[in-house]
Amino acid sequence: MIPFNKPYLTGQETHYIEDAVKTGKISGNGKYTKMCQDFFEQQYGFKKCLLTTSCTDALEMCAILADIQPGDEVIIPSYTFVSTAIAFIRQGAKVVFADSYYDNPNIDVGKIESLITPKTKAIVPVHYAGVACDMDAIMSLANKYNLLVIEDAAQAIDSFHVNKDGKKRALGSIGHLSAFSFHETKNIIAGEGGMLVVNDERFVHRAEIIWEKGTNRAEFFRGEVNKYGWVDTGSSFLPSEVIAAFLWAQIENIKDIQNKRNEIWDTYYDELSKLKIPSISLPVIPSYATNNAHMFYLVLQNIDQRTKLINHLKNKDIHPVFHYLSLHSSEFYKNKHDGRALANSDKFSNCLVRLPFYYELDIVEVKQILNSISEL
Repeated sequence: MIPFNKPYLTGQETHYIEDAVKTGKISGNGKYTKMCQDFFEQQYGFKKCLLTTSCTDALEMCAILADIQPGDEVIIPSYTFVSTAIAFIRQGAKVVFADSYYDNPNIDVGKIESLITPKTKAIVPVHYAGVACDMDAIMSLANKYNLLVIEDAAQAIDSFHVNKDGKKRALGSIGHLSAFSFHETKNIIAGEGGMLVVNDERFVHRAEIIWEKGTNRAEFFRGEVNKYGWVDTGSSFLPSEVIAAFLWAQIENIKDIQNKRNEIWDTYYDELSKLKIPSISLPVIPSYATNNAHMFYLVLQNIDQRTKLINHLKNKDIHPVFHYLSLHSSEFYKNKHDGRALANSDKFSNCLVRLPFYYELDIVEVKQILNSISEL
């Protein structure tokens, strides 16, 4: 059987976990937490990083830092995971859903401006499959209307936006705030885990307080205050040192992991391009984006074709999966949506299928998957 996903272990995870335990501090914000955060800040130019227990927690921190209040409006794509929306709904926001591009699941920037009202507080681009949204255009709109930009970079570690001058900026470093995931399906993993990135100086100090349950505890342990107490809202967002130690083993191997994933992605793309199957469209990487090989997906022409492909591959002991269902038509939110048709989001909900993709997927198995697709 070829599964959809298989978590990759570098071999050092348990060694670092044991080391973390032996330090006598495993509750979080210790040696490995600091090592991980320092790496991301130095490697990708993030201003301030704070590990979290999940990307969902990081997004909830973003919503608190953005001071989202009941009645505020937040623009997000409909084709995304529920965490993107629920983080802001918990603060009382009205989520305004935007459509995807016709050929790309990312938010259609051309549709955003018409959705902006005096109540709009933030735009939340989601870098689907680790492929950049048009961040130059989004930041331009944000500057024009004085809005915050919060990047949902859950799938986007080690991926970049490229401006018209060819300058690369890491995804997650462009918006005012951003959130990453280290869930077991991501490029580098911690089982569960995430990270808040703060790029705007205004939010740095408060982010650490929210992260530490609304206290100035982190300042106390650095010797900056002589006692700590409850000074703001917050929650227990920081992960244990066990999670951070696991993540550190992955960080040490990020170049090797990325090289292997890119090899798999390129094989899928090159071979499927040669097959030229009329009913299948391949991923589109815009000129302003790089590819971090987070996933490989196909877009069929309709839901029946997708179902046929999934069943055919499962009969061959290959396990593809479909992905998001449009949030604007979800049971929870459909009665709150403004009624606009979001045809492209619905198309990807009905037609997109993700192929098996993980570090230990070898090229022989990739060829087996490709051969099975060619039989249709």
